[in-house]
Amino acid sequence: MNAQTSTPTVFDVQRIRADFPLLARSVHGKPLVYLDNANTSQKPASVIEAVNTHYREHNANVSRAVHQLGEEATAVYEGSRDKLARFINATSRNELILTSGTTQAINLVAYSYALPRLQPGDAILTTVMEHHANIVPWQLVAARSGATVKAAPIDERGELIVEKYLEMLTPEVKLACVTHVSNVLGTVNPVREIARECKKRGIALLVDGSQAMPHRPVDVQALGCDFYAITGHKMLGPTGTGALWAKREHLEAMPPFFGGGEMIREVRFSGTTFAAPPHKFEAGTPNIAGFVGLAAAIDYYESVGFEAIHAWEQNLLAYATDRLREIPGLRIFGEAKEKEPVISFLIEGAQATDMATLLDLQGIAVRSGHHCAHPLMQFYGVPATLRASLAFYNTREEIDAFIVALLKVRKLLM
Repeated sequence: MNAQTSTPTVFDVQRIRADFPLLARSVHGKPLVYLDNANTSQKPASVIEAVNTHYREHNANVSRAVHQLGEEATAVYEGSRDKLARFINATSRNELILTSGTTQAINLVAYSYALPRLQPGDAILTTVMEHHANIVPWQLVAARSGATVKAAPIDERGELIVEKYLEMLTPEVKLACVTHVSNVLGTVNPVREIARECKKRGIALLVDGSQAMPHRPVDVQALGCDFYAITGHKMLGPTGTGALWAKREHLEAMPPFFGGGEMIREVRFSGTTFAAPPHKFEAGTPNIAGFVGLAAAIDYYESVGFEAIHAWEQNLLAYATDRLREIPGLRIFGEAKEKEPVISFLIEGAQATDMATLLDLQGIAVRSGHHCAHPLMQFYGVPATLRASLAFYNTREEIDAFIVALLKVRKLLM
């Protein structure tokens, strides 16, 4: 990367920033520099207003009432499913289960798809770079079934060793898993290649898309995976929103994970007949207003365009990486050839939490800790890192302020 990379001239970042009310606030008397976007993104005014308008004008439960408000709420909620299905190029809206986020989506696959199929001696394959949400559910169902969980290795650059991953797709593997983009390293994994090889072996593939969706267009048909998990709050939407996309044949064969209202056709004490997918997997009252907000978030992404977003974010990533390399004793974790704008690092002699606390006093919001990725921290031999994660509403000036603050913090801690 080169700090002299030309800045895109057609991207009006100040106009974009004006759409995000929270970016204008101060913290500890300093202008906020928000660099914790991999944790959760900020929300544009259009998303906030969409949620507000729903509660002010349309609030009712969905799929239960024939009155006007009930019909309006159902229309906007199911319209959100339609919009998200188009956004990821699903073949049908009925392939999309609305969830509270990626964690619920992965657990749904674990208990409804994997557990009924697993036998003693079977295996689930994941990777060393995964978020705990793509490790722990597999451990839980493996313990119940007598199966095991295997982890494919990565190299020091933070890239998946793909040939090792493919070698580990042995006959006992009943499900393969991989993150599309690492939440710690920013590494973009070759999902299409992995999906193609899994298909040759008759192994279903689940992809954690939490960190990919905010930065790049996702086409589930082109990727060729079997399951794709989505988190809404990382992609400008409200918390408590997300989805699981799955191939129709899997959803037809999978039993429900939760039971209750809305997911049934008929209930008798002699037995229950379940609704067709996706409603079979959506028991109870959903986060209706949240999905109204997520639909507005998708509208916002489409208004800006991923081509412009990608160019701006990659420019920021190159600039921030080169500026960080100027700091003595700083080590970056994750230098893959293809990565999204996430930079994890440490400064020799300083603790990550101490640095994050002192940076906060300068108005800089970054993440410190293990980032829900203990196995990855163990691979690098560190307990924690500092992580700066960028979004398309960040600026070079914010990166400069971050570097100035980081140098001050380094001086205090040395």
